[in-house]
Amino acid sequence: MWIEWTIATKFLREGKTQSTLILVGIAVGVAVIVFLTALITGLQVNIINRTLGTQAHIKVQPTEERNRILPSASGSAHLLLESKRAQRLRSINNWQQVRDVLDTLPRVTAVSPLISGPAFARRGEALQSVALVGIDAPRYLRIIPIQDDIVAGVFRIGAGDTVIGKQLATDLGMHVGDKLRLDGGQGRESVVNVAGIFELGVRELDARYVYLDMKQAQSLLDLPGAATIIDVTVDDIFAAQAVATRIARLTGLKAESWMETNAQLMNALRSQNLSTRMISVFVALSVALGIASVLSVSVVQRTREIGILRAMGTTRRQMLGVFLIQGALFGLAGSLLGAAAGYGLVAGFNTFGPKLFYIPVDPWLPVAAMALAAVTGILSAAVPARRAASLDPVEAIRHV
Repeated sequence: MWIEWTIATKFLREGKTQSTLILVGIAVGVAVIVFLTALITGLQVNIINRTLGTQAHIKVQPTEERNRILPSASGSAHLLLESKRAQRLRSINNWQQVRDVLDTLPRVTAVSPLISGPAFARRGEALQSVALVGIDAPRYLRIIPIQDDIVAGVFRIGAGDTVIGKQLATDLGMHVGDKLRLDGGQGRESVVNVAGIFELGVRELDARYVYLDMKQAQSLLDLPGAATIIDVTVDDIFAAQAVATRIARLTGLKAESWMETNAQLMNALRSQNLSTRMISVFVALSVALGIASVLSVSVVQRTREIGILRAMGTTRRQMLGVFLIQGALFGLAGSLLGAAAGYGLVAGFNTFGPKLFYIPVDPWLPVAAMALAAVTGILSAAVPARRAASLDPVEAIRHV
């Protein structure tokens, strides 16, 4: 191997211009792969965090009610026009037991029962349609940390206190400490104190959500002791669908993951991943063609030298190794430069960029890019290496 290494490095030193150009090309290719992959990953993480920052990974709800078709009397036929049954607000049967079962499931990190339903918020002559959300605060805050989004007052519910969205507070002209009348219909009303105002960054939620203690919401919605939804989070967000399917089989309830409710987002993420892979493939192909072309020219330029080396006793295997080593050196050296350049681009974006989001860099990403470049270098050197090894020494020495 020492002989192959010595000859390979000598050939590279003699063709400094060609070697420099191909190294720059490889470095640019690897830098593009590292930066683009990190950029797309950071963008996806930012989008997912913004999306899941206001919702659970899985929502467990009662199954939909269906119309029952009564059997027809003997000897008679019924013509039925069946329409979908209107869904009413219902509690999850034995939700305490379901909650305890979900707490024990693997991959589940947090479980929070809640009761949610429509109501009206009144202040003077102003009237707004709202969504009452009755929560078990210690559990719910493990799923959606509302206390981090408080922009006025404090997060405090229960004992007549509530927390409302910023847009709702603006629409009703309310501030912390004001009184808000909640009307659940059919004479169920309650006057609560606004203890805090939150801003989730989603206008619809900020304009409608009113957080209460579960008992307060149960009373207003006329569902004593009920829970209409159980929110669940998992340790891997992309495993949410599999966990939801298992929960549905285990409980017989409707379990819907964020991947179902955000189908368009999932399609966009898949498209981004596909485009990133395609760009990486084409960059790798261009790098491979560059290395192969440079080494092919090198074989032609050094045909006589190769013939002399073969005549002096260098075997075909050793000559094959010479050009494979050159390909590996091109790949490794170029990928080192490219990885450093990719890190520099990421650091520049995070420091001087538009501050839209932060780009994290997986420490294994440059390693993977370097490995890809090295393998690409060896494979692209295979054809010119075989050509050099197959040269007849006599014919090669006569080459002009």
